[in-house]
Amino acid sequence: MKRALLIVDRGSREPEVRQELQDICALAKSRAGYDYANYCFLEVLPPFIDEGISRCVADGAEEITVMPYFLYPGMKLKDTVKQSARIGRDKKLKMAITRPLSYHPSMPLLVAERIKELKREKGIGLADSESDVLLIGHGSSDKNAHDAFMHLAETITPQYRNVQPCFLELDRPNIEEGIARIVAKSPKVILMMPYFLHKGAHIKRDVVNDVNAALEKAKFQNAHMARHLGVDETLVRLIVERAAEVEKRRG
Repeated sequence: MKRALLIVDRGSREPEVRQELQDICALAKSRAGYDYANYCFLEVLPPFIDEGISRCVADGAEEITVMPYFLYPGMKLKDTVKQSARIGRDKKLKMAITRPLSYHPSMPLLVAERIKELKREKGIGLADSESDVLLIGHGSSDKNAHDAFMHLAETITPQYRNVQPCFLELDRPNIEEGIARIVAKSPKVILMMPYFLHKGAHIKRDVVNDVNAALEKAKFQNAHMARHLGVDETLVRLIVERAAEVEKRRG
């Protein structure tokens, strides 16, 4: 019986995002032995969910596992689940939909690894207990998304001198406010962690612009940015685990 994995991402016009998703799909396909693995988008640009599912069927898949590739349990996740479930019912497909990435214990570990990687690359010898972290999320008007991000911040807080969560948009504190709060605590260095899956427009431009403006206003220079989550074996293992959970229930 041919098995397919379909990763549903929000969507982006940036070519780096598509490349990262291709790499993630290839790794997940290899690790879990899927016959077919690909991605589609909820919005912005095709392939959209209906086309993504149709491609799985065209490739001969008899079982399809849909992975909503989202960090937060917000409206985008809900839309993805609703659309995927409706299409599966209409087409009478044997389909399972996984949980998203949020609240998995691997995510705080991945964030800590990115910060460790940044310290190594920049030659920062401070212990974690002496390091201040600015955790940057996208932001959402959905309370569930806010709570998931704050849970992540609270989980990593005991490891560092200080962890200040902030948001690019739609929520508070924003990046300027987050940096002002952390500077007020006289940090030796600010380690900035952009909690974003892909190297999309937000990472390439928006976060960088807001951070630079905020640091200039706060007159603080010793700050460094970690890389986004991107392609990582930890994420691949998480995807495979989430998929296995629902596949076991599906039988």
